[in-house]
Amino acid sequence: MPHAAVLARLGAVALALAGPVTAHAQPAVTESVRPAVLDRVAFEQRIGSIVPVAATFRNDSGRSVRLGDYLRDKPVLLVPAYYTCPMLCTLVLGGVVSALRALPFDVGRELTVVVFSIDPTESTAQAAAKKDEILGKYRRPGTADGWHFLTGAEDAVRALTDAIGFRYERDPATGQYAHASGIVLLTPAGRISHYFYGVEYAPRDLRLALVEAADGRIGSPVDQLLLYCFQYDPTTGRYSRVALRAIRVGGVATILLLGGFVVTMLRRDARRTAPPPHPAPLSHPVVPAGALATRPGGSDERAS
Repeated sequence: MPHAAVLARLGAVALALAGPVTAHAQPAVTESVRPAVLDRVAFEQRIGSIVPVAATFRNDSGRSVRLGDYLRDKPVLLVPAYYTCPMLCTLVLGGVVSALRALPFDVGRELTVVVFSIDPTESTAQAAAKKDEILGKYRRPGTADGWHFLTGAEDAVRALTDAIGFRYERDPATGQYAHASGIVLLTPAGRISHYFYGVEYAPRDLRLALVEAADGRIGSPVDQLLLYCFQYDPTTGRYSRVALRAIRVGGVATILLLGGFVVTMLRRDARRTAPPPHPAPLSHPVVPAGALATRPGGSDERAS
């Protein structure tokens, strides 16, 4: 049989065998159904808005407090969560602790952290238990007064979440809440300044945001220089380098270094070429009065 005929038959057999395999390998694709509850979940930015300072909550000691009680002279890190959340809220709070532990700032001294529950049925005891858990992870003595875990009625919670753009929904089947993950930074006046999304927060970005929100009242001159070179991007929740500013700062630093080098070299050359100092003139010894006697011939002799 000619080779061409043999190859043709083998090819036909191969196609016949491959047909059923291909059909099984490409099943009909069914479109995944998005849960309807997720359509009502979002975290929309409200930068520049003022939070409801008169909203009333209960702190982790059971005392009635106003949100404005925590807005004084420090920036406030605001964390929406709920204390019985099985997973996501724990990751968010873990990310907050991890980022704050990497900073030189202490909670209670340079900033305040306010965590509030979106579940109006949660109790003060649950808030206190969550606070103890987080303090055990933060591990900085003397900072407990800077952490606040709040619970509140539905109207207070909704007023605050609406102000920061945090939309969530309770699943009646499970009793759990569908919600986004992230944190909000407030100025001491209660104005929203920054958003950070996800469950991990870059310490450098958080540090710069705190310095910026505090209007320079915390941080070092290096932080102020970094704020000049980096700019907050609300779409990503991160600081990105501003190329032109970085070039300007680099140019100024180069000029200062060159200027310092030139001045140092000129001073060194001046020391090398300077003439040696003249020796001090010798002083003659002072002869006390009456120590010399005059002879009759005009010559002096010492008095005996």
